[in-house]
Amino acid sequence: MTPRLWAIVGATGTGKSELSLDLAQRLAEAGRPAEIVNADAMQLYRGMDIGTAKLRPEERRGIPHHLFDVVEPAEEATVARYQPAARAAIEGILARGRHAILVGGSGLYVSGVVFDFRFPPRDEALRAELEAEVAETGPAALLERLRGLDPVVAEAVDARNPRRVVRALEVALLGGDARATLPSDPVPWLPDTRILGVRCERAELVGRLDRRVERMWADGLLDEVRALIPRGIERGPTASRAIGYAQALAQLRGESTEAEAVAETQALTRRYARRQVSWFKRYPGVEWLEAPGGDRVAGIVRGGPRFAD
Repeated sequence: MTPRLWAIVGATGTGKSELSLDLAQRLAEAGRPAEIVNADAMQLYRGMDIGTAKLRPEERRGIPHHLFDVVEPAEEATVARYQPAARAAIEGILARGRHAILVGGSGLYVSGVVFDFRFPPRDEALRAELEAEVAETGPAALLERLRGLDPVVAEAVDARNPRRVVRALEVALLGGDARATLPSDPVPWLPDTRILGVRCERAELVGRLDRRVERMWADGLLDEVRALIPRGIERGPTASRAIGYAQALAQLRGESTEAEAVAETQALTRRYARRQVSWFKRYPGVEWLEAPGGDRVAGIVRGGPRFAD
């Protein structure tokens, strides 16, 4: 089988990581080894393991994994920076005669790799200026400026999130479109791409997600977050807001009880899963698999339609 790009997508908690390992093993048995590339924004961060359900090295069945643990919690991971790194990793894998398996649930990150997807412009100096302004006066004035440039985006942006307001105004001032959405007629980056979607009946998924959050605390999430504080997680513009980590930080600061932190994380995780389902439902050419469901890759490696068919 000619090496190709595979993408495994779906909501959190549906078993994408396990499926990626099973698929890689099946492809190796068919004569072509595979390597796995991460497309989960939070699994890019070093030390953020329990709260992101990151596979430990010993759980990876000897299969090479790329773009895990590449960013410090104090740094900002962005999809615009991730895209070229992920594509370079995939090109290297294919050049070695191996299949590349992209796996993750961060919709914009997946789209940025799988499709011919261009991101809004950036200007670091302009953003620093806007961030200083919002820190001094709050987001209201910036939001009013945004409303004059792009009222649709101003209406849609989360006004309670200064970072989002700053980014939207930055893009508008640079003449770009801040509405980063999947194109109506997406063109694949690599024509020989297969997308496998993992779905789960909603009631079952809710139960799985709630139990997973409870296990995060039982497995030591608070200790993990406590160890990340000296490494700058509280300063990290993205890591500090990650679901589970923000709530654990609040608990460590005495701003919430454990029961409150767990309940908030469960609610936010369920909401995030709904957004993921909506995002990936728009993808064309997805082959949907049920989770869980025995050998989900049986027959997959024997061909099947390509994205471009």
